[in-house]
Amino acid sequence: MHIDHIAFWTPDLERFSAFYCAYFGAQAGEIYANPAKGFRSCFLRFPGGARIEAMQTSSLTPAALEPGAQRMGLTHLAITVGGQEQVDALTQRLRGDGYAVLDGPRRTGDGYYESVVLDPDGNRIEITAG
Repeated sequence: MHIDHIAFWTPDLERFSAFYCAYFGAQAGEIYANPAKGFRSCFLRFPGGARIEAMQTSSLTPAALEPGAQRMGLTHLAITVGGQEQVDALTQRLRGDGYAVLDGPRRTGDGYYESVVLDPDGNRIEITAG
């Protein structure tokens, strides 16, 4: 048994997909559209097989959260990028490209080496060393 994918609502499917492709090596599949339901989606596949379903709607009004908000339920996505050097380099690249870095890079109390950044929609992403 394994988790097949997680899904995110996004107001901008192309921007969301481009972020994960450019910074985390995801490969975007074809966009699926159902105009009758006001729905579009795209699966992003990561090396190793994990997937995100990026979804956009024109018929629903998903609740918007404050960028980086801590909330009950899903609160962050952790992506392992290799060693400490890769965490440092990717964090610096994201910072240089204008993305919010909330914490780190640092060693956590439970032994992880990580940084925390926000994706274009304000979702918390932990960048971790493997």
